[in-house]
Amino acid sequence: MSLVLAVPAVAQTAPAPAAATPAPAAAPAVNVAERNAITNAALSPAEAAMKAHVMFLASDAMKGRDAGSPEYDIAAQYVASQFYAAGLRPMGDEGSYLQKVPLITVKAKDQGSFTYQPAKGAAVPMTFGKDYVPGANPSNPATKVDAGLAFVGFGIVEPGSKRDDYAGVDVKGKIVLLFGGAPESLHPELRAHFGSAATKRAIAMAKGAVGVLTIEPTMGMINMAAAGYQRPRVTWEKGGIGFDPAPGAPGLGLISQSFAQTLFAGSKLAWADVVKGAASAETRFKATALPGRLSAAINTEWTPLPSSNVVGLLPGSDAKLKDEFVVLSAHLDHVGVGRAVNGDTIYNGAEDNAVGIASLIEEAKKFKASGTAPKRSILFLAVTAEEKGLVGAEYFANNPTVPKAAMVADVNLDMPIITYKFEDVIAFGADRSTLGPIVRKAAASIGVGFSPDPMPEQGLFTRSDHYRFVQQGVPSVFLWPGQAGPGKAAVDDFFKNHYHKPSDEVWQMPALDWSQGVRFVDVNYAIAREIADGAERPKWNKGDFFGLLYGGYGAK
Repeated sequence: MSLVLAVPAVAQTAPAPAAATPAPAAAPAVNVAERNAITNAALSPAEAAMKAHVMFLASDAMKGRDAGSPEYDIAAQYVASQFYAAGLRPMGDEGSYLQKVPLITVKAKDQGSFTYQPAKGAAVPMTFGKDYVPGANPSNPATKVDAGLAFVGFGIVEPGSKRDDYAGVDVKGKIVLLFGGAPESLHPELRAHFGSAATKRAIAMAKGAVGVLTIEPTMGMINMAAAGYQRPRVTWEKGGIGFDPAPGAPGLGLISQSFAQTLFAGSKLAWADVVKGAASAETRFKATALPGRLSAAINTEWTPLPSSNVVGLLPGSDAKLKDEFVVLSAHLDHVGVGRAVNGDTIYNGAEDNAVGIASLIEEAKKFKASGTAPKRSILFLAVTAEEKGLVGAEYFANNPTVPKAAMVADVNLDMPIITYKFEDVIAFGADRSTLGPIVRKAAASIGVGFSPDPMPEQGLFTRSDHYRFVQQGVPSVFLWPGQAGPGKAAVDDFFKNHYHKPSDEVWQMPALDWSQGVRFVDVNYAIAREIADGAERPKWNKGDFFGLLYGGYGAK
């Protein structure tokens, strides 16, 4: 799972040097013999089958399944073989189970150049690392913009509400200056959506802007950004360039607060008022044209990083409904090899997300073993590059191997934590579509409760692969074992001690409970069966924000 940390819009104090934090209490030492005993403990056939997938996918031999690595490719071939054994039809490229995903890494090629031309006086060359840090433009290797400026607050335009941070200013042909993130007064899921740089750029492009400059959130952060300005990010190649949902408004980079103050000189809005307003969760800035012009040149370097999604099909049996597709998704990649922790550099990703992939495989086998084909067709999808920004899912959702309009739902599995006996399930996004009642009914059918999102402040609905289907208008949920009873303590323990750490292993302590893995498969199967056999396709709740935003079925 990818996590996005919230930062304040702007603060005028430089970040304090990181205090030395005590190391977390070490888990009891587990020697090699004990690890082997845990790994090879006798289990029931159903439990052993699920565990075997995780033993392979989360082994040191897979080196953390980093997208684009040879080890990820081996993992993808393993999943393809398991889809074949489960009786799924290949739905990748050229009759295979693999859909090639043309990943590319994108980074700033050099420091670029920025120059400010005030309304009066001589041009002011800007200094890299002090005044600005360049962005990277996936859709253009050499971006040059020379334009006037406008400040638009957080750059939010919320459909169906009175909020339009661009109101009163025509930004056509201008560079917009804005804050990253979004105010805390917004609903957490909307905050995650509007806080996204991609959303901000898409809105800017729709308003006619030709570039976006982001103000550093904390004074001095520009120095840290400069140190890592060539850190690559990942997208996918389309038509010889990088995919970019907002190519007309490239992210030009980060600008320091001190230079932002220079840009406000002579405008109708004082920089001191901007800083004061940004500290309030309720502030809505008045969009303001700024005097002067800014010239920016940024150069971008692309590097191929080919990878694959794995796609299998269970055909539907109903003459009409078989042409509709329920997608069951989980990400196969993890974060690879990294900083050593207790001498271990391999970030195995057992629960994140080998358990999710194992659940997907065993669910496919359960459908086949039932002897009754679902009425709707079901796509089993293992995606790449979730950890790099939901990129494999984005590629599939934009380039599905079935008709895009025929995808009626996505149920996503990401990092199911199975170290405890779960009493309930959580389906992030369940309150936005008819998938909510379906999940509730299916869970109840096998004696499992249904709980609302226990941590809405995290905005998890927008932070896993299902969200790429949401962006295509497909009703979607992200499923987890719930946090009733011992669940919350188990989840907290995992995030504290194992999340994105080398200790996320098949033998980790507390031990994975494979009986709960089998129960989780049972819940997933019941949900998928309910969706696939339902008389009506899932639809968005009338008036739902995301349903309306992305043109989803039933939202209007």
